Amino acid sequence: MSSAPRKDGVGSPQNPDGAERFNEAQAASTVARAQPNLELGVAAIREVVETLKPIPGVYRMCDARGDVLYVGKARSLKARVVNYTQVNQLTNRLQRMVSQCRSMEIVTTNSEAEALLLEAQLIKRYRPPFNVLLRDDKSFPFILLRADHEFPRIHKHRGARRAKGNYYGPFASAGNVNTTLNALEKLFLLRSCTDSFFNNRDRPCLLFQIKRCSAPCVGRISEPDYAALVAQAKDFLAGKSGKVQADLEKQMAKAAEDLDFETAAILRDRLRAATFIQGSQAINAKNVGDADVFAIAAKGGQMCVQAFFIRGGQNWGHRAFFPSHIKDVEEAQVLANVMLQFYEEVPPPPTVLTDRELPESELIEAALSELAEKKVVISIPQRGDRRKLMAQAERNAVEALDRRLAESGTKAKVQRELAEFLELGEPPQRIEVYDNSHIQGAKAVGAMVVASPEGFEKSQYRKFNIKSAQTNDDFAMMREVMERRFTRAMKDDPDRERAGVWPDLVLVDGGKGQLSSVMEVLGELGIEDLPVIGIAKGPHHGREGREIFHFPGGREKMLPTNSPVLYYAQNLRDEVHRYVIGAHRAKRSKAITASPLDEIPGIGPTRKRALLLHFGTASKVRAAALEDLRRAPGVSDAVARKIYDFYHASG
Repeated sequence: MSSAPRKDGVGSPQNPDGAERFNEAQAASTVARAQPNLELGVAAIREVVETLKPIPGVYRMCDARGDVLYVGKARSLKARVVNYTQVNQLTNRLQRMVSQCRSMEIVTTNSEAEALLLEAQLIKRYRPPFNVLLRDDKSFPFILLRADHEFPRIHKHRGARRAKGNYYGPFASAGNVNTTLNALEKLFLLRSCTDSFFNNRDRPCLLFQIKRCSAPCVGRISEPDYAALVAQAKDFLAGKSGKVQADLEKQMAKAAEDLDFETAAILRDRLRAATFIQGSQAINAKNVGDADVFAIAAKGGQMCVQAFFIRGGQNWGHRAFFPSHIKDVEEAQVLANVMLQFYEEVPPPPTVLTDRELPESELIEAALSELAEKKVVISIPQRGDRRKLMAQAERNAVEALDRRLAESGTKAKVQRELAEFLELGEPPQRIEVYDNSHIQGAKAVGAMVVASPEGFEKSQYRKFNIKSAQTNDDFAMMREVMERRFTRAMKDDPDRERAGVWPDLVLVDGGKGQLSSVMEVLGELGIEDLPVIGIAKGPHHGREGREIFHFPGGREKMLPTNSPVLYYAQNLRDEVHRYVIGAHRAKRSKAITASPLDEIPGIGPTRKRALLLHFGTASKVRAAALEDLRRAPGVSDAVARKIYDFYHASG
């Protein structure tokens, strides 16, 4: 639990206070051709070493384009970086890294612990190819019990913890939060509505009727009584569930003794909610308190880190992480790197349990303590409940990794069969799928989704607001999307050397017409070797139909209805449908609420509201004389002149 908003990252170069703590400078650089060259890499590093001092800090190795290859920290920058010039002592992986290095960037810090935190932040930011990466782009949800209202609200929260209140988490998923919130509402009858909804009620809402809220909005409960419920909720979420349940049992017994059976029934339902929360804990962690549990398993060239989140002796879910870039890295080092990147998003608890000794364990403890602003202890449980909990985490890590390997084997087979069916040289590592959505040409939006062997890469999705195609012309819309996408790709990476810029396969939702439009655009751009396939619905449409795959040149192919490759292709097409339709609906919704006054420069929401209240409609604002505009509340002479001139170009 965190009782206050988290401060800005201590190691962030973007932190306004960072200048007082860090000193970042571009080190001497040597720019050369992009091809790997070990001698040039060593020369560039030696040039930097001459400028370094034996002080703590973080270094970034960059290639000829300036892209970050690796982020590392050091107690002594000079002693650490000079090691990379001793080529014979480097592993093959590090030699490959040095051979691509052409420059370095240095950030000095006040301590090695600060350097460790900054290293984790920069790894999350730059995603370097030679660092162990925590491949998880989902934020962790919390339960927030706000403290900025006389009747505090309880609700799910994601993102920065700036609001005043108590944060409980992390929870492993939104499902865990929603289940717990539903039970907490039944148990403590706290409101979950927004302040604006609360302030505009004149009678209780449905949640009061189904006994999930005490209706403080309409005075059905006094402020002191509501505060007592809030105090009980805090005790329960802090691990004092036994005390809360005992109090409820006493109140229920007294109500029954007083023949107040209605109150007794309400208290009985609240006790059932408390029992439900306790019973939903698949893991017995009653005596653990606040702790995170980490265990790692390795097999088949992959690793899985299993994390359990225990708060107040309650299990708030677990999640399996599958880090990337782990070749030639020890399991303990991978676990340490995953933990540090994980705690960039989540405040550390007082206790962190691991299944093995971590490298530089004391330094990691110091860094996490600085991040949490309280003492954090990392330990390996040996006996009792903590050892049982660790054994369960270890077992879950192994099982999750086995499932991953089985799924990977199936996915790899599908990828190979897809490559064979589409006549590709090798399985595609990056697939881009395109579609557009509109209503008779209006509010047209194009979309690109990206898939890799690991699944959908949602951070790579892109939307295109289609501008040039004003009519109901799907082909022209697809032309615009492809022209914008690949003109940018040619500008960013004309030699196709950077990962994540060029696809290995382009799938277009549509038939011969859409495919011809795409091939025409690529031909005009001089791109002739990019595999492009069109997917059109078969004669029966939908999943029971057999999609037709259109190849350049007019060839067509089909797959059996029970083919895993067909199912995979349908998933790709359905995902781009979902994404583009969502973008189109959002654009339509925005247009519905838009006003012609939005187009006038310098007219914000407040002035727009004042003008509409004064004149009634936007058309009357447009027809108003200059003197009428000057008389409108909140409109100065200069603003009135600006509005008048916008609608009357002749003055």
